[in-house]
Amino acid sequence: MDTLNPPTFSQLFAQLGLPDDDAGIAAFIREHAPLDSAILLPDAPFWTPAQSRMLREGLGADAEWAPVIDHLNVSLRAHPEE
Repeated sequence: MDTLNPPTFSQLFAQLGLPDDDAGIAAFIREHAPLDSAILLPDAPFWTPAQSRMLREGLGADAEWAPVIDHLNVSLRAHPEE
């Protein structure tokens, strides 16, 4: 990954094999939020093993992915508007 151009939210979704357009991202978050605070993001039940591994590695080893994975984590913890 280019350090001058950090990964974007859309690129993270593409990397996870998920729809990466605004509507697809919003639908995913709507479907899966709020994620219980006791569950670590990579351990959420909706990830495939490969997606879980990518998130875990992105948080642990690849600092370039960490901020955007943190953004995903925060987005999934929020309670959707009623």
